[in-house]
Amino acid sequence: MNLSELKQEVFDANLKLVHYGLVLHTWGNASGIDREKGLVVIKPSGVPYETMTPDDMVVLELETGKIVDGVLKPSTDAPTHLAIYRAFERVGGAVHTHSTHAVAWAQAQRDIPIVGTTCADYFYRSIPCCRSLTPEEIERDYEGETGNVIVETFRERGIDPMATPAALARNHGPFCWGKSALDAAFNASVLEESAKMAFMTALLNPTLPVDEALIEKHYSRKHGPNAYYGQR
Repeated sequence: MNLSELKQEVFDANLKLVHYGLVLHTWGNASGIDREKGLVVIKPSGVPYETMTPDDMVVLELETGKIVDGVLKPSTDAPTHLAIYRAFERVGGAVHTHSTHAVAWAQAQRDIPIVGTTCADYFYRSIPCCRSLTPEEIERDYEGETGNVIVETFRERGIDPMATPAALARNHGPFCWGKSALDAAFNASVLEESAKMAFMTALLNPTLPVDEALIEKHYSRKHGPNAYYGQR
């Protein structure tokens, strides 16, 4: 995929966030990466989705965050995306939204539990809510440290980032990722629906019963060497 094609894909992924009902106004961003060139393409900061074009996408160096192509400022969340790409080498795209139910769990400072098969089809473990940033981290590099804390959470809990491709930045909102920018946007839509279902389930039954064998079965039938869901 050349840079022009990656810009188009990232542009399309950003519009998917609108299509899926995950963003209002300019509350979100999607990005994608060219691993061979070490370049990240991301939405420009504060540009309305309805007026944005593929050429407005901003290209950054993965390691330095330096703008190498584009006349607009990148998303303010770009340092978070870069931290995710640097740490999780299989990630090909990332998104951030303020989708209502996922944000509610982030503001409640709770993981989104896997309590049924819908979430288990796409997430192997509960979606973790990360620790709070310290005042020093917020002052030093808020967006970059947000990414660092996501990476820290996955490493400390031993979570495979490709099996559970999402995290909640505490009191902030969800960051999701995937094999591509479009895949990350899709995962964000599944995350929001899962967050909504988990919220309603918790209202009906606060004990949130979990059938571990059923959860394991639903994840494994879509993922891994013995997956059999869909067409081959």
